[in-house]
Amino acid sequence: MQAVEVAFVATYRSLGVSLQRIRKARDYFAQRFEAEYPFAELRLKTDGHHVLMDFLEVEPDYEIERLIVGDAHGQLAWQPLVADRFAEFDYEHGLALRWHVAGRDSRILIDPRISFGAPTVRAIPTWVLKGRNLAGESIEEIALDFGLEIEEVKEALDFEGLAMAA
Repeated sequence: MQAVEVAFVATYRSLGVSLQRIRKARDYFAQRFEAEYPFAELRLKTDGHHVLMDFLEVEPDYEIERLIVGDAHGQLAWQPLVADRFAEFDYEHGLALRWHVAGRDSRILIDPRISFGAPTVRAIPTWVLKGRNLAGESIEEIALDFGLEIEEVKEALDFEGLAMAA
């Protein structure tokens, strides 16, 4: 759960949300919803400035779409166009567990239950593939050894900062 929370904080920071707002929102949502890991347990969003939650999550019968602004002590706001980073996460039993860290179209996945939350491609840590490539092995050799497609290895190496690695 802590890894998922760190992922959310990283995403919020990359979208421009200040650490102060993130802390305020986490404190508010943890207390209001009695959630030990609110970023993992609740479906939160951001507009790049605030940490938000759909009011309909709390009041499903409410007719007007509004947002709860977590970093403003639960103030309600009109629903703006929100950068929907939610789509990067898969939920199980209401918890965000798998993060498509490079986007939904990517094969790179972070799951705290696999390789201690390291980025992986089909459960193979991307750092392992990078290490093999840096040791002089070709993409084809690595793909064959791990039963991966060449494109999967290339994507992992690109994710690890070895774009166009040979």
